[in-house]
Amino acid sequence: MNFSQNLYLYSFLANFGWLKKSYTAKIMLVAFLGTHVPLLTLLLSFVISNSYSFGMAARVMIIALLATLAGTAATLYALNHLLKPVILTSGALQNYLNTKTLPKLPTEFADEAGTLMADTSQTLHKLDELIHQITNYDDLTGLPNRDLFRDRLYQILSQPENNQRLVAVFVLSIDDFTGMSHGLAHQTTNLLLRAVAKRLLTSTPQTDILAYLKGDEFVLARIDIHSFESVIKLSQMLLSNLSKPFSVEGNLIHITVSIGITLNNLTDPNSVDQLLQQAHIALYQSKQQGRSQYQFYSPKINAQLQERLTLENELHGALERGEMLVYYQPLIDLHSGQVIAMEALLRWQHPTLGLVSPVKFIPIAEANGAIVPIGEWVLRTACAQTRAWQLAGFTPIRISVNLSSRQFEKPYLVEIVNQILEETGLQASSLELEVTESFLMADIDRSVKTLKQLRELGICLALDDFGTGYSSLNYLKRFPVNMLKIDKSFVQDVMSNPDSAAVTDAIIALAKSLRLKITAEGVETEEQLEYLKMRGCDEGQGFYFSRPVPADIIAPMLEKNFQQLETIPA
Repeated sequence: MNFSQNLYLYSFLANFGWLKKSYTAKIMLVAFLGTHVPLLTLLLSFVISNSYSFGMAARVMIIALLATLAGTAATLYALNHLLKPVILTSGALQNYLNTKTLPKLPTEFADEAGTLMADTSQTLHKLDELIHQITNYDDLTGLPNRDLFRDRLYQILSQPENNQRLVAVFVLSIDDFTGMSHGLAHQTTNLLLRAVAKRLLTSTPQTDILAYLKGDEFVLARIDIHSFESVIKLSQMLLSNLSKPFSVEGNLIHITVSIGITLNNLTDPNSVDQLLQQAHIALYQSKQQGRSQYQFYSPKINAQLQERLTLENELHGALERGEMLVYYQPLIDLHSGQVIAMEALLRWQHPTLGLVSPVKFIPIAEANGAIVPIGEWVLRTACAQTRAWQLAGFTPIRISVNLSSRQFEKPYLVEIVNQILEETGLQASSLELEVTESFLMADIDRSVKTLKQLRELGICLALDDFGTGYSSLNYLKRFPVNMLKIDKSFVQDVMSNPDSAAVTDAIIALAKSLRLKITAEGVETEEQLEYLKMRGCDEGQGFYFSRPVPADIIAPMLEKNFQQLETIPA
């Protein structure tokens, strides 16, 4: 339909300033001209004719003009009121745009104007429902979104009669959702989230406030908690229900979730945003404990998170500022007592916090990816230092460097290692790279390929923390490693815990059967040392021999044999 042709008269009249903003004025002008032009033409022809006297003609003209004016006034009055449906509809639309107030237009009329009012009213009501749905509900899951959750919970907490009502807020997150989504099609992931939302709806009563936050996170508020035990039971019920398999496109998908929980403070009321923040802090702590766990918020957890955030901020640029250090810990041949290797260990010398524990900052660097450039720097520094010791005339030893999972995932790892060896002049046989089972198991075929490429360079490979991961003989046979390192958790209580002793003996026997070298970590006492020697362990490291120390303290060690080593303080 060509609207411009149908609106030519309307467009023409809109060009006049005094008609531009008034639709009623346009109608009145047309009505006035339409009634007066024919009548005035008739009167003019009557007057100029000679059939009547001037007096008679004047009287007829006055009567006709008065009658015309009266009829025109009545016509314009009627037209003005007949235009009310259009005017009311226009006003209702403008009012809705300005105030979001729904109109109350009549719907009982059947003509075009009545249809216009009825359709406008119905359309605005549907539009309002759609806007409300889009604004307050998640399109994927159909659940209320964060804003609607906040509004509903605020309405409950702000009522005076609820001042002493205990409310629990649960934030639920699917464990390893990012890794899982990488292995699933996008549509499958969406269907899984919908299935989780549906199961949560069926698992909770309508009095609970359930919402979808983002990604893999859901939030639940239970109103009027009567006991702490009931919160625990609800958490356990949610974990159990969501651990049951989901049928998605004919496939069974198993998931686990972690839950962070917080309770409102009756003596010092929390805002909804505070409750959500606290529940997220508890969720973070829950995920640190493993899969399918729940954790309550506490100020201690908040302090730990604040410390982590501080360290994460300070970690940016720490390498460029020269705050990173490499310490070295000797590995001793348990039979000859000689220092045969050094393990390079990362340390962070913060200008105000002092020496930051690796246990605190390395997981942060792993999480944000900073470990990749830092790990490359450690490898280059350790290789250069080892080559410097060799050039100084010390007996050549191998240097052992840990690889992080982030480094191992990089497709250019082998090229980087080879480049560092060439830059520093260190022979590949003097370098040992330590890897852990956990990140090797993420992609077995790719891991085996990468390890073989490293072995082809002549590098030694050690499987670190053995006994704490999968420890599968089937996979172990595929990994082209040279050495197994017994985790210190077994060595530390090998004299007091029969289970630890049994695991240690089994690992040593396994290594010998596979013709692998074996190193024991965490040797702290002479009794542990003698036990390991008796069982045939090849190498050991730990505080009994030396703590990790800077490079300048290592040089004297390389000049002495094991019997002359002294315990060196940190």
